[in-house]
Amino acid sequence: MNLDSPLLLSKDMGLNVMNKVMSNKLFIAFYIAPALLMITILIFIPLFLSGYYGLMDWDGIGAKTFIGLENYINGVQDKLFWNSALHSFLLAVFSTLSLAVYLLVSFILASKIKGSDFLRKIYLIPMLLSSVAIAQLWVKMYNPSNGMLNAFLNLIGVDNPPAWLANPSIVLYAIFIPILWQYAGFYILIYYAALKNIPESLIEAARIDGATPAQIALRIKLPLIKEVVSVTIVLAIVGSLKYFDLIYVMTAGGPNGASEVMASYMYKLAFSSYNFGYGSAIGFLLLIITLIVTFIIRKITTTKERIEY
Repeated sequence: MNLDSPLLLSKDMGLNVMNKVMSNKLFIAFYIAPALLMITILIFIPLFLSGYYGLMDWDGIGAKTFIGLENYINGVQDKLFWNSALHSFLLAVFSTLSLAVYLLVSFILASKIKGSDFLRKIYLIPMLLSSVAIAQLWVKMYNPSNGMLNAFLNLIGVDNPPAWLANPSIVLYAIFIPILWQYAGFYILIYYAALKNIPESLIEAARIDGATPAQIALRIKLPLIKEVVSVTIVLAIVGSLKYFDLIYVMTAGGPNGASEVMASYMYKLAFSSYNFGYGSAIGFLLLIITLIVTFIIRKITTTKERIEY
């Protein structure tokens, strides 16, 4: 092939132009400016305003009165806030533990069982529904009089099934079930994609060496997707700490704060009690707690070893 052909020359010229563009700081700034502008408007400015409003005594409508760190000090000393924080951390723990179940389901689906394509679509259905629709669905299922769950318990001989959303001792765990069900398909899809990305040659070599399916799963597949697992742990914990919508629709934090989480407590303070300054301070404290937990989890789950295949 002629090395001076027009095709090769045009290709080299294109690469040279691209290299010049990518090394020009003005062009780089031009291309990333829209994204930075959107991030600034949608993320950094609201965060700054939330921290600023937390320094004010403000009902959200009238004049603001600067009170310094009083709202933040009150938030740190607020037992209701820490009670809601405990509920959020419990949700984070349950979400993290549920990842083991999602991972097991993904291993089964990736093992080429019959109907795996259909099952994957079934698991994704909850992701297609809005949180409000899911909340209304589970409220009806939990209905103590004519709900599907209590009807089943009556059928198998349980005389006094619980009022799931009215009993303070079980309402929190009753709400966890639809939350974990809602996001099951999301994590299963992530794990399934990671498992399917493993070269089949590695699996075949392990089978030839006499490895059992359990050994292949634990000693080959799991180590190869551990970075994906680490990311999902962070996603599950951070998402749980700031979770709001389904809980608010189902119970609004009741009864008597038994299902209150940090985000719903913040919402009540700001938009129900019209204590916008204190609500903003609680929101900023929620941000700080989430950042600290994220940093700790990343430190724990991140390893320097990198397996390439």
